[in-house]
Amino acid sequence: MIDYVVRFPVDDTTLSTLHALAFESPVEVQPWAARLERHALTWVGAFSNDQLVGFVQVCWDGGAHAFVLDTAVHPEHGRQGIGKQLVLAAAAEAKTAGCEWLHVDYEPHLTDFYVKACGFSPTEAALLKLR
Repeated sequence: MIDYVVRFPVDDTTLSTLHALAFESPVEVQPWAARLERHALTWVGAFSNDQLVGFVQVCWDGGAHAFVLDTAVHPEHGRQGIGKQLVLAAAAEAKTAGCEWLHVDYEPHLTDFYVKACGFSPTEAALLKLR
């Protein structure tokens, strides 16, 4: 049983660990709670027996556009639909806030997830690397 919780109290170490596991990178504790409070429209956590096993955040421009960021699922809980439910819950929150568009950038290997599973439409976009 997975519980999805909107705007849950964030523990920086717990979320940093989940993010590192999901993205196969070293754990570096980040100031997630402060960042989310300052920049996010919302965030959603997936919990299994009170353990954080999934996360997504939505940032926005304060108007019509919102952006999905940091979709992460613990590797031991992958391929169970948790990521899809996180994104759908985040989309519902953005819609409730009055957003008209929900954007997402992703690497090519995630096309099926975002387009087929979550219902996004492919668009042309561009990216400028700053660092």
